[in-house]
Amino acid sequence: MRLHDKHVLMCTGPRCTADGQQAETVFLALGQAIDACPGLRVKRTRSRCFAVCKQGPVMVVYPEGVWYRQVDIDAARRIVDEHLLQGRPVEALIFHRLGQGDVDGETKA
Repeated sequence: MRLHDKHVLMCTGPRCTADGQQAETVFLALGQAIDACPGLRVKRTRSRCFAVCKQGPVMVVYPEGVWYRQVDIDAARRIVDEHLLQGRPVEALIFHRLGQGDVDGETKA
């Protein structure tokens, strides 16, 4: 297992996108974006379902406990750049925070 400071979990379906295909494509693009950043110590793991289905695909970043929704390829790249590299969570995509609960009930994207 690679040395990591953050752990990104992503739902790859099958319910968040049709048969999970789009979510799997995003998961693979996420891996490419992470691997393109030398020295970035992030482990990614696919999950079958987080049982929240809040406009998936859903991605979670730990140890911060930040939950993202509507993660497409552009959003995944933005999360890598802004959150994982620069330490600034992408507020427009967050729907839940560990210890705080749901941020709001509306789509923010």
